[in-house]
Amino acid sequence: MSAPLKTILHINASARATGSVTRDLGQTFVTRLVAKSPDAEVIARDVSQGLPFLSEEWIGATFTDPAARSAEQKEALALSDTLVGELKAADTIVIGTPVYNFSVPAALKAWIDMIARARETFQYTENGAVGLLQGKKAYIIIASGGTKVGSEIDFAGTYLKHILGFIGISDVTIIAADQLMIDPDNRDAALAQTLELAA
Repeated sequence: MSAPLKTILHINASARATGSVTRDLGQTFVTRLVAKSPDAEVIARDVSQGLPFLSEEWIGATFTDPAARSAEQKEALALSDTLVGELKAADTIVIGTPVYNFSVPAALKAWIDMIARARETFQYTENGAVGLLQGKKAYIIIASGGTKVGSEIDFAGTYLKHILGFIGISDVTIIAADQLMIDPDNRDAALAQTLELAA
C-alpha cells in the first residue's frame, strides 16, 4: 500500500475556463487522489492568465548570490520564489495542459522559466546539470486536437517530461486525450486512465 500523499500541486494551463478537457480530467484526478489521501493539501496554481516573462532584472537577480541581493532583486524574484516553493513543497504534481500549435501554452512556458532556477531546482556540477527535486511524482494530463502525443510533432508532452527530469522529477506519467478532433473517443480513454491511475 502506497503512503498517503501530503501535498499535491495542481497546475492548470488551458485558456478555456469552461469546456476544457485538461481542467475536467485534472480535477477528476486530483479529487480521486484526495479521496485516497484526505489529509493532503492541494495547492492550486492556474497559470492560464499569464505570468511575467523573464527580464534583465530577473536574470541579474538569479545570478547574484542570495546573501548579496538587493531589495529590488528580491522583489524581482518574489513570484518565482513562491512558485519554486510550491513545487518544492509538493510530493505530487499534476499538470493539465492543452497542446497549442504543437507545444505548451506560453503561460506554462513562463511558469517553467520561473521555476527552472540554478541553485534552487537544479545545480551545475563537473558532470553537468543535476536536478534537485528528486523523489516526487508528476502526472501530465494533456489534450490536443490533432497532435499525437509522443509523436515526432509533439513538442509539448516530450518537452514537459524532459524539463521535469531536468529538475529531478523523473517519475512522470502522461495521460493523453489527444487527437480529439480526429477521434473524440480519446477523451473517454483518457478519463478511464485517469480513474485507473487515481485508484
